Amino acid sequence: MAMRRASAPAPARTVVGVALVVAAVMLGACVGGGRAALLKAHFYRHSCPAAEVVVRDIVLARVAADPAALPARLLRLFFHDCFVRGCDASVLIDSAGGSSAEKDAPPNGSLAGYDVIDTVKAVLEAVCPGVVSCADIVALAARDAVSSQFGRDLWDVQLGRRDGVVSLASEALTNLPRPSDNFTALEASFASKGLDVKDLVILSGAHTIGVGHCNTFGARLFNFTGAAAPSADPTLNAAYAAQLRSTCGSPSNNATTVPMDPGSAARFDAHYFVNLKLGRGLFQSDAALLTDRHAAAMIHSLTGQDYFLQEFKNAVRKMGRVGVLTGDQGEIRKNCRVINGAD
Repeated sequence: MAMRRASAPAPARTVVGVALVVAAVMLGACVGGGRAALLKAHFYRHSCPAAEVVVRDIVLARVAADPAALPARLLRLFFHDCFVRGCDASVLIDSAGGSSAEKDAPPNGSLAGYDVIDTVKAVLEAVCPGVVSCADIVALAARDAVSSQFGRDLWDVQLGRRDGVVSLASEALTNLPRPSDNFTALEASFASKGLDVKDLVILSGAHTIGVGHCNTFGARLFNFTGAAAPSADPTLNAAYAAQLRSTCGSPSNNATTVPMDPGSAARFDAHYFVNLKLGRGLFQSDAALLTDRHAAAMIHSLTGQDYFLQEFKNAVRKMGRVGVLTGDQGEIRKNCRVINGAD
């Protein structure tokens, strides 16, 4: 059942100056193999020439006001969208009719950046009504936000996605990787989207920016072995574990956050992999990458900034083609929160 909300769309803010093996091959039809080929650069060159400029101008203005948090939020929004039903903006749809949409599933409870997408969509609907998809806006916004600190695009975004008309919280629960996942679970989750171990390791590097809530990793800090006294995960650096215990206070603390890449929390760089090698990966899913020989070897090579950025460019573009809708599939939503005709 599609989720939708009959209420009016969220008001847009006034904007000034707006003028992501054989098995993988076999999965192609499910993850958008043939459909992804229909994506192309500058898809809106003729139908909405200002589209990419509008997205960039709004995103850069909003990042300037919140440079520490917004790039991570928009990149995470893109990842969480692509891993459930593909990159179709289904994560943006509001719950309605007594059923829960993706955004209200527990793994998505801390997602943010919806208001930025709303603002971009409102402007584009005024300039080019019914043309630019919410799915493409999410993809562009993630790229532009992360690229803001470099003064250049870190990766190109092929466009032409259309928007999905189904959003289910239950599918978010079953499709999104969890912070507590071991390597086997992570590998299976990524493989189900046509992404391999290399993609898994490199895309995990997105944890170089952003924060984690204490309750998502608290089990690693307190009574990890089931002992009566506090006992941290032995794969964690001892000093780092002690610092985290002091900051969080309890394993269930969902109000306090800590940087995912201590020492370089606001910079999109290779420092995450440096920390990982030192036992300072925040989540169990981070530490799990070191338990696989091939993944661990990749981590050692990714500590160089230029190499990381080049490989991240390739992996995030591959992720951005997962499960895309193109052509006459799906729709172009007028309001990213509501399926057309449901308001």
